[in-house]
Amino acid sequence: MDTTFLDHAELAGLKANWGTIAADRQELVAALVAEGQAALFADWDAPGTNDAAKAAFLDSLAKINGNYPGGLVGYIHNARKLLAESKEGANPFEGLTPEQPEKVDLTSFSADFEKYEAVGAARFDQVGVVLVAGGLGERLGYNGIKLDIAVEVLECTSYLKHYADNLIAMQARSASKRPVPFVIMVSQDTGPKTIESLEANHYFGLRKEQVFILQQELVPAIADNDGALALNAKYELILKPHGHGDIHMLLHTSGVAAQLKDAGIEYLMFIQDTNGPSFNTLPAAVGVSVENGYDFNSLAIRRKPGEAVGGLSKLVGNGKEFTLNVEYNQLDPLLRATINPAGDVADETGFSPFPGNCNTLLIKLDTYVRILEASRGIIAEFVNPKYTDDTKSAFKKPTRLETMMQDLPKLFGESEKVGVTIFDRMWSFSPNKNNVADAAAKIAAGGPADASATAENDFYAAGRARLEVAGMQVETAEEKRILGVPFTLGPKVILRPSFAMTLAEGRAKVTGGAIRGEATLILDGADIALENVELAGKTGLVVKACAGAKVTVKGRFENAGFELVELGADADVPEYLKIRGYRFENRGAAIYEFTEPGEYTIEA
Repeated sequence: MDTTFLDHAELAGLKANWGTIAADRQELVAALVAEGQAALFADWDAPGTNDAAKAAFLDSLAKINGNYPGGLVGYIHNARKLLAESKEGANPFEGLTPEQPEKVDLTSFSADFEKYEAVGAARFDQVGVVLVAGGLGERLGYNGIKLDIAVEVLECTSYLKHYADNLIAMQARSASKRPVPFVIMVSQDTGPKTIESLEANHYFGLRKEQVFILQQELVPAIADNDGALALNAKYELILKPHGHGDIHMLLHTSGVAAQLKDAGIEYLMFIQDTNGPSFNTLPAAVGVSVENGYDFNSLAIRRKPGEAVGGLSKLVGNGKEFTLNVEYNQLDPLLRATINPAGDVADETGFSPFPGNCNTLLIKLDTYVRILEASRGIIAEFVNPKYTDDTKSAFKKPTRLETMMQDLPKLFGESEKVGVTIFDRMWSFSPNKNNVADAAAKIAAGGPADASATAENDFYAAGRARLEVAGMQVETAEEKRILGVPFTLGPKVILRPSFAMTLAEGRAKVTGGAIRGEATLILDGADIALENVELAGKTGLVVKACAGAKVTVKGRFENAGFELVELGADADVPEYLKIRGYRFENRGAAIYEFTEPGEYTIEA
């Protein structure tokens, strides 16, 4: 091995250590120094001093080198290329013209909506779910994994339990009763806590073998335009997430994608960790993909011009045509340079003609496995450095290469078909990602809060929408601001997936009736029927029925129900309440739980 690089004066410390470094590590060090990374090793202590720290540092380099396709040298080369393009202001859409994507509009509960739901529901045992869950709740003010945050605080259902409940409900409705595969991508930060949550709750009723945990690895931060790897301290790299696009590589290298295909799974739905409404869309989205032959179905919302949500567009030019998400900060200049000098503006509907990306994806699995095998799951990377000034010669802080899972269609050819399905925002996209103060500021600026309170608000609104479709009269209470964030006081409706996963199921189980004001209704069970049930004021009604329990509910109920109690910004309460600014107290709601099979009637 050529070790002449060790004669560099700045590597004197490393040269003294050379004999203590394992041969495979020597080769890696040599390759890194040849790539201009001598600064990583220039300040090493003499043998016998900090040897454990040195070994750990070399181990970390070797681990990253093995995890990243092309190794650390490949990462450095990619970084230099992308940083050079960033500095030059290269246009990633040069020669491309945006057009309307192929889309199916399901923003209203039409006959087509229910037709697609019926098609999708018949294929529940052919669907797997992939959850991208690499983040902690620090941004929200929550000290833990985001999956453990409560979707709602009437019963404090965590996001992870909510998702598991939907999988169990899908299994119960399928002809085969086959467990729905559940793939969770975790990070080094979230992996142990995710497993701990699953084990402590007996996998929330799922089978352990249907859950696949894939851990995403970190990548080195880049200190400058020359691609120098950044150190946090001697013997310690700065490591950062590589982005959720890593899920494709992990599904390929783990063999899970191919394994699920061989097991008969035909579609994978990719969801985000705290977007609770995702499963509202699943039946119809599957139906759309089946009926329209989509290999890749991007779920979307109607987007306001200028909103910080990517726009989905068909890009045509350079002999190519593909449908992709265009980030909101790139969409306006692209439109101005091509089809509209006014840029990102509304059309006659009042919304952007380019639907907003929810980052909920439905991918046909046989196509997906073929693409993964050809690409090794490597998705196009990008870099987004924050420069100190307009010269773009220095960074405010180290940056890193990133990937986005929605960029998969960049790998598609002419034979793959990409479409977009548009849903109502409340029904499909209510992410929980901002703390109360940031959410209030976003509301004041005219944007969406995307906070715990608004996510819970939309959770109840979806329940109200299902009741309205079923024919129940719904009168909504007033909206108020809690710590600056809007919240509708009621009715608060939770229809668990065990009760209804499609609009048709709700219509079959609800006859007439009305719910008004700040009333609360919670239904959990497959065989519960409401016959002209009326709830008003703050009345609360909770009905839970085990498998085999058939429950009929009739009449007008009156009680003190659940009362919303506002909490001050400095209230000494658990974090799951603090990030909302309120809690609910049961003042006398009617609660019925049936734990034995049989026929029951509840009559007010």
